[in-house]
Amino acid sequence: MASKAVYSAIAFVGIAALSGVAWWYQSKPQGPKEIVGGNAQAASGSAAASAPPRIAGVEVGKVARITLQDDAQSVGSLRSRQSVMVRPEVAGRVKTLGFKDGAQVRKGQLLVQLDDTLQRAELSQAQAQLSIAEANFKRNQELVAQNFVAQRVLDESAANVQVVQVQLALAQARLGRMAIVAPFDGTVGLRAVNVGDYVKDGADLINLEDTGSMLLDFRLPERYQRKLRPGLVVELALDAFPGRAYKARIEAVDPLLDANGRSVGIRAVLPNNGGDQAGVGAGAPLRPGMFARVTAIFGVNDAALVVPEESLVPQGGKQFVVLVVPPSEVPSAANLPANTEWVSKRQEVKLGVRRQGKVEVTEGVSEGQTIVVAGQQRLQRDGTPVRIVELGRGPAAAASAPASAPVARSSGG
Repeated sequence: MASKAVYSAIAFVGIAALSGVAWWYQSKPQGPKEIVGGNAQAASGSAAASAPPRIAGVEVGKVARITLQDDAQSVGSLRSRQSVMVRPEVAGRVKTLGFKDGAQVRKGQLLVQLDDTLQRAELSQAQAQLSIAEANFKRNQELVAQNFVAQRVLDESAANVQVVQVQLALAQARLGRMAIVAPFDGTVGLRAVNVGDYVKDGADLINLEDTGSMLLDFRLPERYQRKLRPGLVVELALDAFPGRAYKARIEAVDPLLDANGRSVGIRAVLPNNGGDQAGVGAGAPLRPGMFARVTAIFGVNDAALVVPEESLVPQGGKQFVVLVVPPSEVPSAANLPANTEWVSKRQEVKLGVRRQGKVEVTEGVSEGQTIVVAGQQRLQRDGTPVRIVELGRGPAAAASAPASAPVARSSGG
């Protein structure tokens, strides 16, 4: 136990001694540093002052002229020109079916006949009552002419004839409701009933679709509403028929905007001729419910000036591009060395349509001008010397002339 205390005291003294030596070594005054050739800091400053300014390396592209399509994309669904679910107005038992599943039917063709025995009996009763009422009226006319009865009796007979006529019309209407006919020409679907089934009023019997032409329903954001109008052409592609193109014309624009999505409903119409309108080849007829990818075309500019989207520099609510020009075009570059080949120049632009990484420029630049597409952050003022760099090529090869980035022709989409 005593030896442990001794060892602990020795360890404590040793640590304290080492700490003191370390403190003394760090706090002792340092000797003078050797300076060769005068003040080193001044020498480095003069060297930096005599060194040539560093030239910013940038990537460039060209203002190109392409065919640009102003359009908007959406998705929609095909619908029948007319579509109805046939339902009975009264309850009854199915007596006859006048169609086959998936068959073509004509307007007025009998689809479903319900058991009408009771209604026919009511009609016969009403017809008999009408015959009696008319005979009484005729007899009373003769009696009034001979002054055997009062005029009041004749008036009551005439009123009774009218009442029985209404009862006859009511019986005919009830009988007519037992026969369900096609309201228009079309194609029936798959029946949900069979002969002998008892159906209630409003039960689904068969769907009828008029697919001679198709409706296309889709929606677009509200910002496009000023460009939408009846007669405007829209293109659509169907997942069911890949590689085929179809065209439709806008028939109506919903005046009410959707308050949830702030979008406007649009309905277009296209023929259903069972083939490809673009001439790609014959195809199956279009069917209601198909999914469609829609492109609404607002206009086509065959000579639109475009720049890469990454070349834009927003500032103060405006849009700029940085041009690469000779020093002679920038007054602030007059004091640059004579061997300076290219300098920067900011130019405000007005923008139009954006498509696939390209932006239409309506004002500010002309075709063929060289613009900076990468490295604009290094060019804080006009007249800054630039060194043109191309990916995959050395700076020396690229610095001889501004590079022209290829701009693919695009039809929008």
